[in-house]
Amino acid sequence: MRLPFIIIVDDDAQVLRAIQRDMRNKYRDEYRVVATESATEALDLVKELKLKNEAVAMFISDQRMPEMEGVEFLEKAREFFPDAKQVLLTAYSDIEAAIRAINTVKLDYYLLKPWDPPEEKLYPVVNDLLDDWHALYKPEHEGIRIIGFQWSPKSHRLKEFLSGNLIPFLWMDVETHHDAEKYLESASVSKSALPLVVLPNGSFLVDPSLGDLGASAGLRQQASEKMYDVLIIGAGPAGLAASVYGSCEGLRTILIEKSNPGGQASSSARIENYLGFPTGLSGAELSRRAITQTLRFGTEILTPQEVKNITVRDGYKIVELSDGSVVHTKTIVIATGVAYMKLDIPGIEKFTGAGVYYGAASVEAHACRGEEIYIVGGGNSACQAAMYMSKFAKEVHILIRQDALSKAAANYLVENIANTPNIRVHPNTEVTAVSGENVLESISLINTKTGESSTVQAKALFIYIGAKPGTGWLNNIVLKDDKGFIITGSELMKQKSFHTFWKLDREPYMPETSVPGIFASGDVRFGALAGISSAVGEGALAIRFVRKYLQEM
Repeated sequence: MRLPFIIIVDDDAQVLRAIQRDMRNKYRDEYRVVATESATEALDLVKELKLKNEAVAMFISDQRMPEMEGVEFLEKAREFFPDAKQVLLTAYSDIEAAIRAINTVKLDYYLLKPWDPPEEKLYPVVNDLLDDWHALYKPEHEGIRIIGFQWSPKSHRLKEFLSGNLIPFLWMDVETHHDAEKYLESASVSKSALPLVVLPNGSFLVDPSLGDLGASAGLRQQASEKMYDVLIIGAGPAGLAASVYGSCEGLRTILIEKSNPGGQASSSARIENYLGFPTGLSGAELSRRAITQTLRFGTEILTPQEVKNITVRDGYKIVELSDGSVVHTKTIVIATGVAYMKLDIPGIEKFTGAGVYYGAASVEAHACRGEEIYIVGGGNSACQAAMYMSKFAKEVHILIRQDALSKAAANYLVENIANTPNIRVHPNTEVTAVSGENVLESISLINTKTGESSTVQAKALFIYIGAKPGTGWLNNIVLKDDKGFIITGSELMKQKSFHTFWKLDREPYMPETSVPGIFASGDVRFGALAGISSAVGEGALAIRFVRKYLQEM
């Protein structure tokens, strides 16, 4: 792979030499660092690099320049390399302009001059931004390729899995991509056998299971230790937070995820109310950062892997996995979160993955370009999906049972949707039927207030309703309520049978289940507050009580 570029622009020769020196000292082995005093010259270079199919990872520009201001330069440069990270060099007096640029040109960071020492004020910022760029950058003809039919449930399953595990891949629709037939011919695979997965080394898999695909992509699926201090089930925000805090405190930590790390949060196109990210970030970015962090501390992650059964022997927990292997651990944190509820309409299963999707807006957005699409649900996740899909779809329709979106969604999302011209909200509206040959073609609606019915053409239907706890796999080893949420802490003490199952002298810890040493964290716990921030807090809190329990052993 050719080294990507970092382009620096500053009309002050002294400042330019300083930033160029610091950047080259740190990044010369991984990037080509180019510096110029002229914004016009820099734009000419940008156009040349675009024609040569080069990659630009970052632009660093001074704000006050005679030919054009830095914000204007960055705006023009983004037209050619929209994914490149953008940093504005500013004096203290230009901070207001830099803050405005966060909204106008989606500035990634503003850096105050001087930045000495660079080890503290420059490199950590640049490292973070370049890591983000690399996570999303997909060089041509590199990585995994998936060849299949766009509206195929099998193809959707593979795309969703790789996307959720942050593994770059190239999607090739066999009906539209000009190179797809060549891969089928080379692999001697017929269209009826699709999807086909071509790996970077030239080998291929035909309609693989998620386990086979994960193994081929380098994901770990077998535990390496005989005993762990804490085993965490579920890699959503709560599980990832628990794994970070468990590992960084020196606990032997293993995290098991059956499909996609990040949980429901990973499918959020833009999270704007998470502390510390004023420009927002996607759920995939948040998941990637958390996974990188927990791996750095030494967490062992198994995926795709599924827990089949839990038993307790002499206080130790024995976890049986779906492949028959067994993991021993002193404590367990169950953080399996919640899943979107199925839309209860006859025949809808026929179109699941073929026009009907539960979440997954970020995975299928490009396939909906220029189409009419519908979203069922009015919560934050549904609204975030609508905002993201509005960049691709001709028109996005939000269907809600209530009479106002403000009753379910955060105010900033309600305002954003009201200001987006190709999003329409349909209050008091429900889906009554779906139809089509092999893929979704139309849906039937009813206004529950007026009784008026209608049938509309729809390329895709994205469903974001309800909260069903992810405990269908869990045996009756821990106490759950009638909806499947795990009962913990003081809520256990309200149960009539409390003294029959709780034999310790102390009371259950706040996140502890009916079995000492087994904890529940995040949305799966009865009484937990919903939301990513709350889940992260619960994951960290669970580890605090895991440590207390381990001290008792």
